Amino acid sequence: MQKKVLTIAVAGALIAASLARAQGSGPPTAAVEVYGTINLALGRVKYSEAANGAPGVTKWDVLQSASNYGVRGRDSLGGGLTAWFQIESNAPMERSNSISATPASRNSAVGIQGPLGNLFLGQWTTPWADLDGIWSIGTVGNWGPVASIIGRRGDSGGTAPNPNCDNYQSSGGISLTAIAGIHPPCDAVKGGGGVGHPFWRRPSQSVVYQSPVLIGVQFKLLYQTDEGKATVATSADPSMISTSLQWAGMGGRARMGVALDRHKDFTTVGKSDTGYALKGGYNFGVVDLGLAYENFTYKTPLSDCKTSNYAVALAIPMGQGAIRGAYSRAKPITGTYAGVQATVNQTNGSCGATVTAANQADQNGARQYNIGYDHRFSKRTTVGAGYTAIKNDPAANFSWTSFTPIQDGASLTPLAGSDVSTAFVVITHRF
Repeated sequence: MQKKVLTIAVAGALIAASLARAQGSGPPTAAVEVYGTINLALGRVKYSEAANGAPGVTKWDVLQSASNYGVRGRDSLGGGLTAWFQIESNAPMERSNSISATPASRNSAVGIQGPLGNLFLGQWTTPWADLDGIWSIGTVGNWGPVASIIGRRGDSGGTAPNPNCDNYQSSGGISLTAIAGIHPPCDAVKGGGGVGHPFWRRPSQSVVYQSPVLIGVQFKLLYQTDEGKATVATSADPSMISTSLQWAGMGGRARMGVALDRHKDFTTVGKSDTGYALKGGYNFGVVDLGLAYENFTYKTPLSDCKTSNYAVALAIPMGQGAIRGAYSRAKPITGTYAGVQATVNQTNGSCGATVTAANQADQNGARQYNIGYDHRFSKRTTVGAGYTAIKNDPAANFSWTSFTPIQDGASLTPLAGSDVSTAFVVITHRF
């Protein structure tokens, strides 16, 4: 009898607790979710002859791009506040000597969200890069202008040049390692050749604030701390601020945004590189149109190095899919820098020079275009086919993130002046 009473009492207590929680008497249990994206394609890849005469090559490859997996969760704190976390990693999806699966290599952070906005700490895409979501509707699979032309100036897969580090040599400065013998590279991957660094790269050691959306308007602010501040040899104190203001209206058909960035001591100690971007789009029903413009100023001891990018994208709906296309242009960098660059045997040269011939040093722009069709079979699975190409100037080596190894079968960055293209069939699955 006592066991029956005890059983009934315990069952009653559990039911009462469940009802109280359902009625808001207590916070719900934390929800944790595993998610990810698998993006693989079969493509016939072609590289043209490089500016230095290296032969071109055509090859078949299983192409992986932007595949990822992660875990995220939310916990209600009461009073309209929610604590959240996310840990996201890249998923190479193929054996490679150049790509590795690094834990928390993508957007990873912990924060508090409430009526006044979202405040968090960690590694995240910049507000500048977040604007690409409102215009880049012309991409099939992951081969389009974003992270190939748009936002990618000066990027060969690494983070921004830092005057305190060995990778400063790649940005037109003098290697401190060679002088003092005490400064190893402090970025995971060295920055790209020439003056300049990618404004789209997700920074670490960051504090991020995202305002609530009011009348379709949202403000975002990211501050990367000066964790890399020098203690010897230089007075470099690199840090950055990225901001954006975006708006969406008319049922989401119209969207536009502006971004402003300031990167302190990235190219030259005591000076700040700056940039602004205008991006937006409008869905006319029969066609969705997107436009983007970016402008960069890199500060060097001799002059300001300036350049700009622009792009247009479109999507034409067809049944459960769409015809998608885009064209983008990276204009050459203008200006001069002072210093020694490993690939150019000269003390002064054009910004962004990466070839041995001085008369080609200012030919560092590129053009990208893509066209294709993708079909969404479900909310999770999309299949597409298309063609994409990048036409590099003699001193340029633009490509896509984690693209196939090139002429030498090892590097992921094309040789200067080599054009790259591929016809592909892609499968994307989200879980």
